[in-house]
Amino acid sequence: MIKDPHATAAALLPLVGGPANVTSVAHCMTRLRLGLADRSRVDDEALRAVPGVLGVVEDGASYQVVLGPGVVGRVTAAFEALLAAGRIGPAADTADALARRGAELKARQKARNATPLKTALRRVADIFVPLIPALIGCGIVAGIAGLLTNLRWLPGLTPALTALSSAFMALIAVFVGHNTAREFGGTPVLGGAVAAVVVYPGVAKVTAFGTALAPGQGGVLGALAAAVLGTYVEKWCRARLPGTLDVLLTPTLTVLVSGLLTLYVLMYAAGEVATAIGTAADWLLTTTGALAGLILGGLFLPLVMLGLHQALIPIHTTLIEQQGHTVLLPILAMAGAGQVGAAAAVYVRLRHDTSLRTTIRSALPAGLLGVGEPLIYGVSLPLGRPFLTACVGGAAGGAFVGLFAMLGTEVGATAIGPSGWALFPLLAGGGWAVTAGVYGGGLLTGYAVGFLATYFFGLPDGAGRPVCDPEKHEPRPADRPGPRPASPR
Repeated sequence: MIKDPHATAAALLPLVGGPANVTSVAHCMTRLRLGLADRSRVDDEALRAVPGVLGVVEDGASYQVVLGPGVVGRVTAAFEALLAAGRIGPAADTADALARRGAELKARQKARNATPLKTALRRVADIFVPLIPALIGCGIVAGIAGLLTNLRWLPGLTPALTALSSAFMALIAVFVGHNTAREFGGTPVLGGAVAAVVVYPGVAKVTAFGTALAPGQGGVLGALAAAVLGTYVEKWCRARLPGTLDVLLTPTLTVLVSGLLTLYVLMYAAGEVATAIGTAADWLLTTTGALAGLILGGLFLPLVMLGLHQALIPIHTTLIEQQGHTVLLPILAMAGAGQVGAAAAVYVRLRHDTSLRTTIRSALPAGLLGVGEPLIYGVSLPLGRPFLTACVGGAAGGAFVGLFAMLGTEVGATAIGPSGWALFPLLAGGGWAVTAGVYGGGLLTGYAVGFLATYFFGLPDGAGRPVCDPEKHEPRPADRPGPRPASPR
């Protein structure tokens, strides 16, 4: 547990090459994300040894230091303050030179790691990750509004809460367009302007492929495609128009060309894709629910470890737009349950490892609330086998929830972000009590299977036994030396 974020930031900064080596700073729920000029100046092993650091991850675009929920924001603020102070003075004189020296190394490294698939997934994550705080906040407000409605409490307040929770989702296409244009190198406000047509009520008067369009048709997928198209149109115009015309014609042509193509092509096509996603999710769970839950719950932890789970956000958001909830998130949340069970087993078995047990005690509350990185990087992944047995627990919990989906009890979530016990207020599907019962049963299954698999198979034989008798401070009988052989003469 990090008690002094300023001390932690001061320890991290020199280990990543100092202020001159840091080109950008950001953070998500658990990770400090750094852009670096020269990757070779980072001391990975020393970073992992800093108290409170749970691990480091590199995805080619950023260097990520896993710090855990809550503390990462405070450490990031302290890190940025130190960074600003360090760039005032002699160190600032070397920043440009260091950046130029590291540019070639960084370009070569990105070329090695930037496969088309990884680049696409990273970009999708960078577009949607900044939206997560709003998705969480609006989702929880929606859960409160639903609870008050079901209990028939405060009827005068529930319409206001519903408006607060629904406004962001109604305009999420604009935010997606803004972030997409920024990610692809266009003008963010133009991306938002082009994507806004997707949710404009007036599109109901437009006919495409013989069918009247519906406001919101295509959802975030249509907004994403519209903003990408708008960025390419903008770049094409800026490369060909003289400066005197660029100011007027580039934004006009960007909105006109990409907007018309969005109305007459992209909205219809994205709507078909979004419908297919919803149909596929329903079919998957009602037909092969147990098997699908087994696979999804078992494979989600590796996605979290690689940071690729953020790429699933568009699918969750599409399902929420279509059906009011995502049926995939409760199943994927079972991976966190398996992780909690595995960590509990490690805590019981390795009762003499004080340092590891302290890490588990500090990370377990976050794990119960669905934030898995602290337990992944602080406990299961460094030990090896507990990571695999945690996946087994997640698979069992996913199969449990999937089985009930096959039997007709659908469990969904009205927002993304929270999981574990924090997901209970956001559950939807059938009646809340039944849905919560199935979800709770899945969590308990994940805990139990993750614990048992780790306790019996996740640690090597003899793990957790003391080297000597803790009371007599003598070696165990099996370890006591036998009679000394006679020395040769």
